[in-house]
Amino acid sequence: MPSSSASTTDAAKSSASGGGVQSLERAFDLLERMADAGGEVGLSELSASSGLPLPTIHRLMRTLVSCGYVRQQTNRRYALGPRLIRLGESASRLLGTWARPYLARLVEETGETANMALLDGDEIVYVAQVPSKHSMRMFTEVGRRVLPHSTGVGKALLAGVPADEVRALLSRTGMPAATDKTITRPEDFLTALEEVRRAGYAVDDSEQEVGVRCLAVSVPNSPTAAAISISGPAGRVTESATEKIVPVLQQVAVELSAALASSGPAA
Repeated sequence: MPSSSASTTDAAKSSASGGGVQSLERAFDLLERMADAGGEVGLSELSASSGLPLPTIHRLMRTLVSCGYVRQQTNRRYALGPRLIRLGESASRLLGTWARPYLARLVEETGETANMALLDGDEIVYVAQVPSKHSMRMFTEVGRRVLPHSTGVGKALLAGVPADEVRALLSRTGMPAATDKTITRPEDFLTALEEVRRAGYAVDDSEQEVGVRCLAVSVPNSPTAAAISISGPAGRVTESATEKIVPVLQQVAVELSAALASSGPAA
């Protein structure tokens, strides 16, 4: 009988473990759906988008609320909780660390400073940089936040966003002119995004800083919206240089995407 009891216990543990894994997957799925919806949703919306029954969603949300990853609003809707901020900040730092070898390769092959940036809410945040070896080079502080309408990485990231969402973002942020070449009208910016989609890369030609030219591409299928770029003096990042640099940018973006998609060795 002891062996039978042990077998029953093992089966129970296995069942509980399987249920726990399923609950974990569902909880993460709900968090991602909340993020896709702008950070705040109602239970009925989550049920409709996920296909899960309301009692299951309510149980999972209670657990997430108790852990601080979700908070219930006074209107009874649910919002992403502040405890996620620490996780996100740590993940962003690691993302920059993982990207550095790829940025270093960009510097080696193009000679210009390489950057990686994310779309965080309505802003662009730089999470990694490898500087050029030229004495005259561009420098952007990691952690710096800028508005997307005046940057190459911003254009690269917003090129895949529906036009109405881009308009809404621009209405929230405004379009202040950083230089006399900054795009300051929504329709002009949407036209620029059409050109990004056509060409496969974005250009910031003295739109953020006078005399600085930046070429950027999005990282395809990145777990969070990301772009990489090179930046340098307009006298070096010329049209002829662009023809050589863009294919390198695109190739490195594909390789970085594959590296980010890899879950690494199994535990």
